[in-house]
Amino acid sequence: MELAKITSKGQITLPINIRKALHLKDGDKIAFIEKNGQYVLVNPVLLAIREVQDGFYGEAENLGLKDLDDVVDLVKEVRESRKKE
Repeated sequence: MELAKITSKGQITLPINIRKALHLKDGDKIAFIEKNGQYVLVNPVLLAIREVQDGFYGEAENLGLKDLDDVVDLVKEVRESRKKE
């Protein structure tokens, strides 16, 4: 468990272990997410990436992509169709 003290202005200093675990550096933003009455501190960039990944879950299968060659072929098809537009 890590502790942080709140200043009179409502500011806290995140312990170094927390900053490292969340891959945070100077100037980065953090998000607080409420889960079951508790607040969880997250890196919003990593959260956004996870949400995008979740959104694409199963799409390769839906498109019939089985391996890297299938992906390369799909990219070529899309590029060719855009050249024609």
